Amino acid sequence: MPEGQRADARRNYERILAVAVDEVAAHGANASLEQIARVAGVGSATVRRHFPSRRALLEAVSHKRIEDLSDRARELAGTGESRATLLAWLNEVVEYSATARGLAAVLVPDGGEVEPAQVNGCAAALEDAASPLLQDAVRDGAVSSEATLADLLALIAGIAMATEHYPDPAAQAHRLFQLAFTGLAPQH
Repeated sequence: MPEGQRADARRNYERILAVAVDEVAAHGANASLEQIARVAGVGSATVRRHFPSRRALLEAVSHKRIEDLSDRARELAGTGESRATLLAWLNEVVEYSATARGLAAVLVPDGGEVEPAQVNGCAAALEDAASPLLQDAVRDGAVSSEATLADLLALIAGIAMATEHYPDPAAQAHRLFQLAFTGLAPQH
């Protein structure tokens, strides 16, 4: 939230965000902005003033989760076998993405006409924090040098979106991610 806002504007922002967290948890990335405004007791224009796009709202809702995942990546850096460490962190991203409705939507570009730095603030934060994990795995020959964190996050987001309506989305997302990460060849 921008510094220097009036106290009532800060209260509106906080109330809108609290309601949005609940609505996104219940309805996912397509939670109704009008319903959020109604429950928060503000007009739709007030919601749009604080959150000019759905992505801005979803990023604000996901901010704490992104911080936690970024902190976790920094904690894991250099702590063990590089492939296993990277996989452990990616599995945490899968878990968050599959269970925190709306998070997967902020991990992929929205295709809008905005500056690249604004397209994917959440993904950029995760990429910055986890790049040492991927670099270590690439250096050790445990992961292809062609793999990027953007690729891995897009894969996870796609899996999370594809499994969100399963009876156990997290279990299905983990299963599909493990399949993608290990490949289709049988392990010998």
